[in-house]
Amino acid sequence: MESLKTVQNEVVETFSMYDEWLDKYEYLIELGKNLESYPENEKTDDKLIKGCQSRVWLDWRLEDGKLHFRADSDAIITKGIISLLISVYSGRTPSEIAGDDFSFIEKIGLKENLSPTRANGLVSMIDTIRKAAAESMQ
Repeated sequence: MESLKTVQNEVVETFSMYDEWLDKYEYLIELGKNLESYPENEKTDDKLIKGCQSRVWLDWRLEDGKLHFRADSDAIITKGIISLLISVYSGRTPSEIAGDDFSFIEKIGLKENLSPTRANGLVSMIDTIRKAAAESMQ
């Protein structure tokens, strides 16, 4: 598996290929469409990320010392955002995730180009991933 920084740099490089944010949103939408399906019966309140305007479900399991995430959202761009995050962090150790600064998000300009409510949701998604890492290290 490629290092976390390598994967993050690849994301930054991919986003830099697009000049317009409309194209970057299209890319996020495509990521969301390719997200592994999430069973309807597992879309429970305890898996909802608090602080998101749209509904985002995230769960994780620790397997062989690595966190594996699954997620879904009822909003297409939000689904793309969570898809991007889990594509970067799923399969990583809790300490890798806990020690990361998530700065690639700033490098691609995602937070600044979201509506305030979506930007708050992004922060909540990141906080939940960090929380999963912290809980899995105990």
